[in-house]
Amino acid sequence: MHFFEYKNKELYCEDVKISDIANDVKTPFYLYSHATLERHFRAFNDAFNGIDHITCFSMKSNSSMAILRLFANAGGGVDIVSGGELYRALKAGVNPEKIVYSGVGKKAEEMEYALNTGILMFNTESPQEIDRLNEVAGRLNKKARIAIRVNPDVDPQTHPYISTGLKENKFGIDINIACDEYLRASRMQNLEVTGVSCHIGSQLTKVSPFVDALKKLKELIRRLTDSGMDIKYLDLGGGLGITYNDEKPPLPSEYALALKETIGDMNLTLILEPGRVLVGNAGILVAKVLYTKTNQEKNFTVVDAAMNDLARPSLYGSYHGIRAVKMDSENIISMDIVGPICESGDFLAKNREIPALKQGDLIAVMSAGAYGFSMSSSYNSRPRAAEIMVKGNTYYTVRERETYEDLIRGEKIPEFLK
Repeated sequence: MHFFEYKNKELYCEDVKISDIANDVKTPFYLYSHATLERHFRAFNDAFNGIDHITCFSMKSNSSMAILRLFANAGGGVDIVSGGELYRALKAGVNPEKIVYSGVGKKAEEMEYALNTGILMFNTESPQEIDRLNEVAGRLNKKARIAIRVNPDVDPQTHPYISTGLKENKFGIDINIACDEYLRASRMQNLEVTGVSCHIGSQLTKVSPFVDALKKLKELIRRLTDSGMDIKYLDLGGGLGITYNDEKPPLPSEYALALKETIGDMNLTLILEPGRVLVGNAGILVAKVLYTKTNQEKNFTVVDAAMNDLARPSLYGSYHGIRAVKMDSENIISMDIVGPICESGDFLAKNREIPALKQGDLIAVMSAGAYGFSMSSSYNSRPRAAEIMVKGNTYYTVRERETYEDLIRGEKIPEFLK
């Protein structure tokens, strides 16, 4: 459930009229519902009651410090993939002992930062990374707790760009050679082998791929235990999908039940890395119509948000619902909703049948809370949008809109050009 609803033909976020926010902060802006975020976290986390678990929000989906703090206050941790994400998480008050570090390309200085911070665990992804982590930990006279991310070769049945568990993907170590790598790592002086990790993809709408992967991991853990290793953590990653259009993903309760039944009596702590399922439907992108035009019987609506603000439609061909903030037209027409960027791929929706829009109207791009702002850029020197959070009848700016001055911060013209 989310809290974006019409009241008297006006779209509200919780108890705040969205048009009022737009009049104040201008457009475009991202808008998050505190009540939705809180409800989604509790629905997911509570579904795993009865077994030891840590819900580590996948912050690549949305790294807003306000959202990180909200989830940390609810008892959550985070899954990070860079030193910058670690910095953000710590600044937001996330407990380092609930931070897991994933990603295929950790630099030595990032490893050092994480070791000095005292994070829970590294999810290592290659033999060379294991070697490097052992070296860095030794230099610091520390022990690095590690899991190896295992690639189980399970088809997640999702978009190929967000599939991560097949043999051809860059992530993890083939499950068929994982035992040998675990044995090698267990002999390294500065590593503590403590977990098994897996992440098969994003926006999954079936439980069966998760269960298939888990069955393979259970067999691996049995073999590692027989070899004398003490596996304390099983990190199953994230990937549970949401409804953008007509998808019917399983509820967190269904997902949790299937995993708990498959895990059985394994005595370990489960680490979960939900991202999209927590924040996707908790956020929208609000934009204003700049112009409308017709070109050879095709209708275009030009708005002030673009592919730099929300990359998913251009990058993946992804569907996002579009709603008028004020429902004052019953004339349904087909249109492309496009932005100001000088690229033919700059669109938010194509051939979408919605009520006709006119200059000055506001639109809400739905389900934009995940991989929206976090993937945004300043392409075409467009300042990145503001981020707003609503709680009840009040709204808060949680990230100021960038300024033109922000765009050139750090740049210098060398002396020879002056």
